[in-house]
Amino acid sequence: MTLSLGATASRTRTITDAMIQAFAEASGDTNSIHLDEAYAASTPFGRRIAHGMLTASLISGILGNDLPGVGSIYLGQTVKFKAPVFIGDTVTATVELTHYREDKRIATFRTTVTNQDGVLVLEGEAVVIAPE
Repeated sequence: MTLSLGATASRTRTITDAMIQAFAEASGDTNSIHLDEAYAASTPFGRRIAHGMLTASLISGILGNDLPGVGSIYLGQTVKFKAPVFIGDTVTATVELTHYREDKRIATFRTTVTNQDGVLVLEGEAVVIAPE
């Protein structure tokens, strides 16, 4: 597979209560900040927030399906959470190819997630083995 530096792919999702409930069940992260309205109201956020790793998982959907695509193998991901994601937010995850070592098929991507207002909520870097 030949990848072009600067290539990008994005996916957009609206975060729902059902997604947060399912992620809590799957991950075991039942922190009240995600699930309890009364508790969340007492925090600096003032309301429930989505799990940071739920937001980060949108990147995996891009890498495994779109760019580089089916057959990709995740090697690593760094993540910095920059702003909260709330129920009802529409977020767009984007990956951009920044380095490709063709002999080993190792692809490095800049990863970002922004909300519907253009606020950066997550940034990081992903490294994958691209499919043949």
